[in-house]
Amino acid sequence: MSRRSKPEKSEIRPDVRYSSPQVQSFINRLMHNGKKSVAAHKFYEAMDMIEERAKRSPIEVFDQAMKNVAPVMEVKPRRVGGATYQVPMEVAPDRRFALATRWILASARARSGKSFAEKLAGELLDAANNTGASIRKREETHKMAEANRAFSHYRL
Repeated sequence: MSRRSKPEKSEIRPDVRYSSPQVQSFINRLMHNGKKSVAAHKFYEAMDMIEERAKRSPIEVFDQAMKNVAPVMEVKPRRVGGATYQVPMEVAPDRRFALATRWILASARARSGKSFAEKLAGELLDAANNTGASIRKREETHKMAEANRAFSHYRL
């Protein structure tokens, strides 16, 4: 289908505190205007709040939240003879993480609250407990895929 070769994925170095590439990737997406140290500070502040509130390892809460928010199915538009169908597709692991990150950050930013760290901590805790706006977003995506199951034979 695609004629050009895809660029190889750049390797993301693990973060300082939890030595996890996922955490580093999350921090990179959280960053504004290239200010990585500010983004990292906010993230670690949120993790400290999670540790206080949840009384368990914040990295466990983070992993659980990412697992819960990551979608399994999504719809992609496909043109067939002048009509566009929403075809349900499985989501690749990299894209699952990217979508989960995007939804959690968007939900955290939309939350009413005090500091961003508090909003992020709240959203991650909600996501780990299968509640909150980011989980609703995943459910919406799954519903769309389920509703359009009739078009699954138009796989890309």
